[in-house]
Amino acid sequence: MSSNEKFKKLESLFHEMDRVAVAFSGGVDSTLVLAVARRVLGDGVLAVTAQSPSLPQRELQSTKIIAQTLGAEHLIIQTAELTNPQYASNPVNRCYHCKSELYDRLQKVIAQRNISFMVNGTNVDDLGDHRPGLQAAQEANVRSPLCEAGFSKQEVREWSRKLNLPTWDKPAMPCLSSRIPYGQPVTLEKLSMIEQAEDFLISLGYRQLRVRHHGDMARIELPLEDLAGFFSAGHAAAAQSRLKQIGFQFVTVDMQGFRSGSLNEVLNATDRKGFAHVSF
Repeated sequence: MSSNEKFKKLESLFHEMDRVAVAFSGGVDSTLVLAVARRVLGDGVLAVTAQSPSLPQRELQSTKIIAQTLGAEHLIIQTAELTNPQYASNPVNRCYHCKSELYDRLQKVIAQRNISFMVNGTNVDDLGDHRPGLQAAQEANVRSPLCEAGFSKQEVREWSRKLNLPTWDKPAMPCLSSRIPYGQPVTLEKLSMIEQAEDFLISLGYRQLRVRHHGDMARIELPLEDLAGFFSAGHAAAAQSRLKQIGFQFVTVDMQGFRSGSLNEVLNATDRKGFAHVSF
């Protein structure tokens, strides 16, 4: 299908629904889903955002602004995945337990509001990555309209730009727990340290970044093209000072640069098996 045909398919999917709840993170994917759902269904759309310690406050505020801009009703629900030992122990399928918690809560919302469908922002490129949360979506009967219409990540960005959505070039921003290596417990203290550290780097003007939490060491990932300026502009020294104030004893910069999902590099084929095999 052409890009235009995929967009028409996406609209037609929502025409088949009466009322939908969108699992809304404020990222480029779920924002496009919310925008198109609003175009088709109008007030028959509810955006639902999960608030938890693994969601940076800046991202929570962003969801409020975007939902208001799109004119969508927006509900913020509290999730408690950190109280689940199967999540907090940080196994390789941590995301499954997080998404299960989200969709369990979302199912209660749609039952109370007589909403027929739950949808998320998964696109076809997500199917080839380590995504344990896809299994949780299947188990909860969550629809993935972007996948069903055949949207790649690039097409999501292209259509977001055509629709003048503010997220069209927004970098991916997975939850803060993804900065902690598998097998190392997820704690409130670690999540807070990561959030503060990344907030500081963002305040310096960086958009694409990660701060990985390795015990008493922070590992900063920035795009390779930003590394020279990071050192020459004095940002490295400033980051070292600030991150030590936050609680890290050592601060390093990864010379391989920014890699989305770099902590997944340690996974073998057995770890990955089964998590991304979802049919649409």
